Amino acid sequence: MSVVVIGVNNRTMPLDLFERLTVPGDLLRKALADLHSRLHVSEAVVLSTCNRTEVYVYAEKFHGAYQDVRDFLVEMSHLEPDAFSDHVYVGYDEEAVRHLFSVTSGLDSAVLGESEIQGQVKAAWEAARIEGVSGTTLNSVFRQALEVGKRVRNETGIARNITSVSHAAVAMASAELGGLEGRSVFVLGAGDMGEGMASILAGAGLSRIVFANRSVERAARLAARFDNGEAITLDALANELDMADVLLTSTGAQSLMVDQAELAEVMQRRAGRPLLIVDIAVPRDVDPSVSELSGVTLLDMDDLRAFADAGRREREAELGAAQQVIALQLERFRERQSARAVAPLVASFRSEAEAVRQSELQRFAPRLATLDDAQREMVEALTQGILGKLLHEPSVRLGEAAGSPRGDRLADALRDLFDLGP
Repeated sequence: MSVVVIGVNNRTMPLDLFERLTVPGDLLRKALADLHSRLHVSEAVVLSTCNRTEVYVYAEKFHGAYQDVRDFLVEMSHLEPDAFSDHVYVGYDEEAVRHLFSVTSGLDSAVLGESEIQGQVKAAWEAARIEGVSGTTLNSVFRQALEVGKRVRNETGIARNITSVSHAAVAMASAELGGLEGRSVFVLGAGDMGEGMASILAGAGLSRIVFANRSVERAARLAARFDNGEAITLDALANELDMADVLLTSTGAQSLMVDQAELAEVMQRRAGRPLLIVDIAVPRDVDPSVSELSGVTLLDMDDLRAFADAGRREREAELGAAQQVIALQLERFRERQSARAVAPLVASFRSEAEAVRQSELQRFAPRLATLDDAQREMVEALTQGILGKLLHEPSVRLGEAAGSPRGDRLADALRDLFDLGP
């Protein structure tokens, strides 16, 4: 059995292709059930964010699991395998666990050290647990991954300065305009990303900020944080675009929220006043062709990644420290897994020895028949004590060496000597 990760991200493939492979939140339950029903998949977790779509499975056969997950991606995206197979990355066992530890620590993100990913990993794991498709193995892997992510943030400086995609989006807008003070900002989407942008914008000195969301209540809660905040319905989107200097968008919609024809009319009404759009939604909220309109500057996740790369050098010095934390935690994970793997062998060893003890007691039962209860208890305690002392040292040595070449040799010897099977 192996832990396997199969994924794509917006660094390994073009954005227009990557967004076809995202798993919408409202389809996650169906996706998990679909994966879990596949022949070679015993457990599954799906992590789908604006940066990555990754499927983690616990499977009996690696190649069978790979085929199952590839078929799942084909059916979900309606793409031919050749369209994305060159962009897929795969890892199994320790490599897969190391990758998840790095992802959860923010080392594999568009923004190095970003903090939002830890919550996304936790949410993905919880969704799988609720659906009953994440079992003992993946639960152990994801539980420790969250511990690793927390330690990396607490013990290194990797999370210094810009540490989230939403933070980077606001910083990129500010850099593009030379600051946001006195600007009118329109935030489309009031989910985690929208909330993150609201937190960063709170001290930006905006003249006005407006939130729109499918749920007006969520938009209103964000607007209430600002003295000059407003919440509007999606029906009023075009009117707000007439007035905004900046549009920041991050909805979970599966279709365009702003198309070229609609925005062309807006720009005519704006009479030459420029509009900056930062679209960090995946799939994108804004038609990419709006960048052809006069006065419109459109920045998306590709631009954000380039912006974040330019500012990551100051945190790269912390990469070594973060990787050391991951390496140490990976070793501890390996030890735990090895101990779990050797536990059935030790249990079998002790069970066989106890069977021999019981068999010998039965064989000598006629000779022991004259003993009273106290004497019988003494014989029971004596034979148990001898057996325990004989088994203790081999069991301890095997547990200490588990996962090493020496441990493998000891385990093989124990199986051969006592005919314990595979």
